[in-house]
Amino acid sequence: MTVDDTGSGAGEDGRGNLPAADPGEPGEDPHPLALRLEQLILGAERRYTPFQAARSAGVSMELASRFWRAMGFADIGQARALTEADVLALRRLAGLVEAGLLSEAMAVQVARSTGQTTARLAEWQIDSFLEGLTEPPEPGMTRTEVTYPIVELLLPELEEFLVYVWRRQLAASAGRVVQAADDEEMVDRRLAVCFADLVGFTRLTRRMEEEELGELVEAFETTSADLVAARGGRLIKTLGDEVLYAADDAGTAADIALLLVETMSNDETMPELRVGMAFGTVTTRMGDVFGTTVNLASRLTSIAPRDAVLVDSAFAEELIRTGDAPSSEAEAAEEAAAAEKEGEEPPKYRFALQPMWQRPVRGLGVVEPWLLTRRGDPDD
Repeated sequence: MTVDDTGSGAGEDGRGNLPAADPGEPGEDPHPLALRLEQLILGAERRYTPFQAARSAGVSMELASRFWRAMGFADIGQARALTEADVLALRRLAGLVEAGLLSEAMAVQVARSTGQTTARLAEWQIDSFLEGLTEPPEPGMTRTEVTYPIVELLLPELEEFLVYVWRRQLAASAGRVVQAADDEEMVDRRLAVCFADLVGFTRLTRRMEEEELGELVEAFETTSADLVAARGGRLIKTLGDEVLYAADDAGTAADIALLLVETMSNDETMPELRVGMAFGTVTTRMGDVFGTTVNLASRLTSIAPRDAVLVDSAFAEELIRTGDAPSSEAEAAEEAAAAEKEGEEPPKYRFALQPMWQRPVRGLGVVEPWLLTRRGDPDD
C-alpha cells in the first residue's frame, strides 16, 4: 500500500491492504464487497492519498514510502485509498524515532518484520481458514453472501487472540534476552541449531497429487512445530520438506531431534527423516538465524543417514560437558562397573555419541560428525 516517490501508480499485485481491483487505475472501481470488507476490517473509510496521509502524519513522503514498502504494501501512486489508521501508524513509527526510542533504520526493520509475519498469517487465514468457513450453507447462496457476516463475527475474536499470542511470545523472548550473560550475547548467542529434512521429497512431488502433497507437508510441519514447542525449542521456519529450529541448550535440541525421528518413523505415511545439528555462536535477525553454526547444521543434514541424527564436535562436547552423554561407551561402562562395586547408582546419560569418519564439507573444511542416539526412554 505504498507509493512511489514520483506519484506514478505501480498497480496492485494482490498483496497489501487494497482490494483486488486497483483503485489507482482510471475507470476501475473496487469490487463492492471487497470495499465493504476493507472498511469492516480497517474500521475506517478511504480518505487520503499517500501524500495527504504523510502530510497529516507529519512525515516526509520519502520516509512514509520506506515504512509502507517495508510493511509489504504495493505502490498505489496517488490514489485516495488510505485511512485514519494508516495516518496513525505513520505517526507512531515516526514518533518512536523522534523520541529517540528507535533509530530510523530500526523503525523500518520493525515495519518489515511485522509486515512479513502478518502477511503470511493473513494469507494462511484467508486460504485455509476463512475459505472453509465461507462455504455456502444452503443451496442457492453464494460465498459472497456469507463472507461479510462471518468476517464480522470472527474479526474481534481473532484480533484479541493475535494480541494475546504476540504478548506471550514477546514475554518469552524478553525473558531470554535479560538472562543473556552479556550485551553481546543478546545478538550473537550460543545456540543449538537443527535442520530436519524429509528424504526423497523431490521424487514425491512428481508422484503425488497436489492435494496429497499439501496434506503431507502440513502434517510434517504441524507435527514438527508441536514437538519443538512442547520440548522447549523454538521453531525458526518451515520450508515445506524441511524445518529449522533452535534451542538454548544442546540437550533440549538433541531430545527434540530424536523425538522427531522416532515420531516420523512410526508414521507409515511419512518419508524417512534425516537431521543435522550444530552448537555455537549464532547471529539472530528478524526471527531468523545466521552464521557458520547454521551453515554447518545444514551441511550435516545433507550427509546424515536416513532416520538418523548427526551433530558436530562442538555439539558433542556440549552434551559431554553437561553430563547428558558420556565421552565414550567404554567410559560409561567403566563408570557403571565402578558404581556397582561401590554399591552406588551409575551415572544416567540421556544420549550416546558415536564418532564418524571425518570428511570435507563444502565451504567449511573438514568436520568430524557424531552419530547421536538415545539411551533409555525419551521421558526419563
